[in-house]
Amino acid sequence: MKSVGINGYGTIGKRVADAVSAQDDMKIVGVTKRSPDFEARMAVEKGYDLYISVPGRESSFEEAGIKVTGTADELFEKLDVVVDCTPEGIGAKNKESIYEKIGLKGIFQGGEKHDNIGLSFNSFSNYKDVIGKDYARVVSCNTTGLCRTLKPIDDLCGIKKVRAVMVRRGADPRQVKKGPINAVVPNPPTVPSHHGPDVQTVMYGLNITTIALLVPTTLMHQHNLMVELESNVSVDDIKDMLNATPRVLLLKASEGLGSTAEFMEYAKELGRSRNDLFEIGVWDESLNIVDGELYYMQAIHQESDVVPENVDAIRAMLEIEDDPQKSIEKTNKAMGIF
Repeated sequence: MKSVGINGYGTIGKRVADAVSAQDDMKIVGVTKRSPDFEARMAVEKGYDLYISVPGRESSFEEAGIKVTGTADELFEKLDVVVDCTPEGIGAKNKESIYEKIGLKGIFQGGEKHDNIGLSFNSFSNYKDVIGKDYARVVSCNTTGLCRTLKPIDDLCGIKKVRAVMVRRGADPRQVKKGPINAVVPNPPTVPSHHGPDVQTVMYGLNITTIALLVPTTLMHQHNLMVELESNVSVDDIKDMLNATPRVLLLKASEGLGSTAEFMEYAKELGRSRNDLFEIGVWDESLNIVDGELYYMQAIHQESDVVPENVDAIRAMLEIEDDPQKSIEKTNKAMGIF
């Protein structure tokens, strides 16, 4: 049973903690928090040992009535790997100033730059490249969503070129001081956006160009893809392949699932914790092939789609499982993913 710690028990960290706890070949030794907020309290109530990431703040946790087990440095000494879910840019600093110095393996999130970590990870695309490595970055929620559908398409019939328009949520649901209120914002106004190059860190050599927009919603990201195919296939071939692909759902607008809001309602009906939709939802009706070019639309739940990839990354880095398909199946079964 491998020992895992979560540095940063926030939006992604708390989900990864629960996902790891559901597995039978790894365990959560502890999680870290900077401040004695409701998430810190909930971590303790869920049975996680809580460690403070800023020494000297013990009194503030005591005053809040939140039990602290120790400091982050004490937690790190107990781990086989740390999953760093700290805010963007902090993880890379932690890698250099802490993890490398004590010889601790680390997994980072998509907010970190690929060059600062040195290796990126996606369960579908390059699992075997990460086996036994010391550090890897799970690519962003948007990149994960792109890889989940593009990799099986590439395996089926080959891809000449991808063009994608990313319609991004302006902020997460809990963020009250961020995001456009009454605007559509090019993000960035230059082309390409960073998403295409990020995909190339795990799908090597893929010809992909992306542009992105921010819109006033908090629920999900939405992608519009145009994919030039290498060989001739039918729409039914694509649908059969996507239906057989784990962590991908073909959903029908004709069944009342015509929007991201309805996708989130679907997740609620599934009875998922926090209403999470780990799978990538592809609109069935959007799939079409015209003159050898595949068109489709999909939606990404930005708070949760990278969570199972973090579990798979742990298995790869700690050499628990060298077969990506077996890890994906094991993770999915434990988390209740289709």
